[in-house]
Amino acid sequence: MLDGNDPALWLNLAGLQRARGEHRAAATSVEQALAIEPKSMLGLLMKGSLLERAGDHRAAAVQYGRAVAQRIPGAPLDAATEAALQRADDVHRRYLDDMARHVRAEIGARQSAARTVEARRVELFIDATLGTRRIYPQQPTDYCYPGLPAIEFHDRDEFPWLPALEAQTDVIRDELRAIVASADNDRFAPYVAYADGIPLDQWAELNRSPRWSAFHLFERGQVVEHNAARCPKTLSMLRQLPQPQAAGRMPAAMFSLLRPQTRIPPHTGVANVRLVVHLPLIVPPGCGFRVGNETRIWREGEAWVFDDTIEHEAWNDSDRDRYVLIFDVWNPRLSPAERELITAVMAAMDRYNGIVADGSL
Repeated sequence: MLDGNDPALWLNLAGLQRARGEHRAAATSVEQALAIEPKSMLGLLMKGSLLERAGDHRAAAVQYGRAVAQRIPGAPLDAATEAALQRADDVHRRYLDDMARHVRAEIGARQSAARTVEARRVELFIDATLGTRRIYPQQPTDYCYPGLPAIEFHDRDEFPWLPALEAQTDVIRDELRAIVASADNDRFAPYVAYADGIPLDQWAELNRSPRWSAFHLFERGQVVEHNAARCPKTLSMLRQLPQPQAAGRMPAAMFSLLRPQTRIPPHTGVANVRLVVHLPLIVPPGCGFRVGNETRIWREGEAWVFDDTIEHEAWNDSDRDRYVLIFDVWNPRLSPAERELITAVMAAMDRYNGIVADGSL
C-alpha cells in the first residue's frame, strides 16, 4: 500500500503528471507534498516551474527564492538539480532587481527630498526588505545602553565641530610626521596585545604585531603624558571635543598605524554610549573601511563618525603605511544626565571588581 504521507511519492507523481502535460494535476500533487514537508527544496522548485509555465512569473520567482534558501551549503546535488537551482536563483535575483528598480522609481522624488541620512536609511530598508542586504545590529562587547539606534556612519550634521577638526588636519599631520621621523617612534605599540592564555579568535594574526600599532594620546581614560607632550596642538583640539569621561575607561585617542598589506578583521567595539571618529592623515591608495553594509575610502582631511559596536573592518592593500587619528565622542543622543549616570554605573562596577582608575586590578 502506498504511503500518502510520503512527500517523495507526491513529487514523483507530480513529475509524471507534468511530463504528460497534466499541469493542473501536477500542481495539486506538489501542494500535497508541500503540505507534508513545506520546506522541500524539490517541491518548491517544482512549484516554481509550474507557476512559471502558467505565466505567473512573479509568484514563480518567489517560490524559486524559497527553494534556493533551503539548499544546505556543501551538500552534493545531481547535475539536473544543480542546474535547476542555479536557474531558480537567477530568476529570483532578476525579480528582486526589477522590484527594487520599480520601488526606487516610484519613490524617487520623495527620496530626493529627504536628508542624506534619511535617504541612506531608506536605501537600506529597501534592500533589507528584499533580502539583498542584511541589517547589522549593535554588538558591544561590554556596555549596551538601550534605545540608541544602530547607525553605521552618522550624519555630519550631528557634529557641528567636524569642520573645525578637519581645518586642523595639516597641523595634526605635521605633529604626526615629526613623531614618525623621530628616534622615539617606538612608542607606537601593537594595538592588539593579549596576554598568554587568552582566546584570540580573529586576533591571532595581529596579536602583539607592529602591523597594527597605536601612538596613544588618551588610553583608558588617562592622558599618556609622554606622547601627548609630542603633539600639543592635537591634544588641544581633542580637549575641545565632547569626549566621554569614565575613569579607567574613556576617553581614548591615538594615531593609528596600519602597515602595508594588512587587514584588521571584522570586530565590534566595547560600548555604544560612545561613537568613534576617524580623521585620515596619511592614506595611500588601496586602503578601505567597512562598517556593516557600508564601505568607504578614507580621504585625507575628511573625517567621519561611526558606531564601532556594529561589525567593522579595515585594510591597507598598498605598499605604504596608513595613518589615521582615531578618538571617541559621546553618542549625541545621550542627555547630560544620562552621560553622568552612565559614568557613575561604570565606576561603581569597577569599584566592586577592584579595578582602579587606570584600568588595572
